[in-house]
Amino acid sequence: MPIHEPLYPPVPPIVGEPMKIGDVTLQSRFFLAPLAGYTSLAFRLAVRSCGGLGLATTDLVNARSLIENRRRSLELSETNEADKPLSIQIYGHVTPEMEQAARIVEAKGATIVDINMGCPVRKVVRIGGGSALMCEADRAVELVSAVVRSVSVPVTVKMRLGWDEESLSAPALARSFEQIGVAAVIIHGRTRAQGFSGTVDRSGIRAVCEAVESMPIVANGDIRSIADAASMFTDTGCDAIAIGRGALANPFFFRQLDCWRRTGEPGPDPSFEERVDFMSTHFHGLLERRGEHYACLQFRKILKWYMHFTRMPKPLYLRLINLRNSAVFDETVAEMRSEGPSAPLPGHFEAHVPVPSGPIDKW
Repeated sequence: MPIHEPLYPPVPPIVGEPMKIGDVTLQSRFFLAPLAGYTSLAFRLAVRSCGGLGLATTDLVNARSLIENRRRSLELSETNEADKPLSIQIYGHVTPEMEQAARIVEAKGATIVDINMGCPVRKVVRIGGGSALMCEADRAVELVSAVVRSVSVPVTVKMRLGWDEESLSAPALARSFEQIGVAAVIIHGRTRAQGFSGTVDRSGIRAVCEAVESMPIVANGDIRSIADAASMFTDTGCDAIAIGRGALANPFFFRQLDCWRRTGEPGPDPSFEERVDFMSTHFHGLLERRGEHYACLQFRKILKWYMHFTRMPKPLYLRLINLRNSAVFDETVAEMRSEGPSAPLPGHFEAHVPVPSGPIDKW
C-alpha cells in the first residue's frame, strides 16, 4: 500500500504553545500586520469576525499629529472594545513627542504600543522616523527606552533588517531593546534599500531571533500560504508571524492557520456566501464609521480584490467601479447572492498593493 505524503506541512511545536507579549496573553501566534491605507478599524473588525487572529496593528500614526489631535490621526488610531487585542503603531523622532503620543494611544485603548522603525517611505524617513532610526542606534535606544518608561502597557518595535546590506543593524538593536524592556520585536525581512522588492531574507530574521535571550520575535514578509507560515517558523525560529498582503488577498487566512494549528489541515476554503458576507461587512463598517462618500471611495480602491475573491459577474463589477452610494452597493450584493460566482472560486491570489515607484531614496 503506497504511503501518501501529507498535503500540508507539519505544525511546528511552538505554534501550539500559549504566547504572551509582556503581560498580554494572545489566542494565536498569527498577527495582522499594518498596511497603510488598508488595515482600518472596519477591515480589522471584519477579519476578527472570521476567527483565528491573535493580534492586529493599526496603520502607522504620526506622533505629532496625535498630539495636535488632527482628524487623520484620530481616524487611524480609532478602535473599540471588539477590536482587541490591538497594537497602535506610532512613529516620529522627537522623544518627548513619542512619549506623549504613547500615553495618548494607551488612553485610547491600545493593548500594546508599537514603534515604527521599518517604514521606508520618504515622508516618514525624512523626518528621522521609520527606517531612519535604524541608522542611529544610540538615539533609537534612547527614544524607545523613554517610550517604554512612559506607559504601563507593553511596548514593541517594528523594524527592518537594516538600512541596506552593508548595515544590518537589526540583531544588535533587538538585543539592546530587550535589555531596556521592549516586549517584542516585529522584523520585516527586507532592508530599507529593498523597499518592497525582492524576497524576504529569512537568514536575516533568524539572526535577529538568535540575538535575543527570551524576547519574542515576530517575523513579517512574504507569508501567503500555510507552507509559507510553516517554513517561516522552522527557518527562522521566530515566535509568531505577522501577515499583511496575504491577509488582504485572503482575510480568512487566520481562520485557516488556526485550523491548521489545531488539526494539521486548514479546513475548507471560504464559501461564496462567506466571501460576500465579508465584503458586505467591510463596506458597511466603513459606511458606519466614515460616511457614504469615504466608504464608496475606499471600496472602489479595493474592488479588484473582491472581484477576484468572489468571482462576481462582470456586469456587477462594472456597476461597482464608480460606486457612489450604499443603495447601489446593497442592490448589487443582492444580485451577486442570487447569481452566484461567474467562475470557480480561487484558493489564493496575489493582492496588488501600490507602492511608490522610482528610486527608493526618492520615495
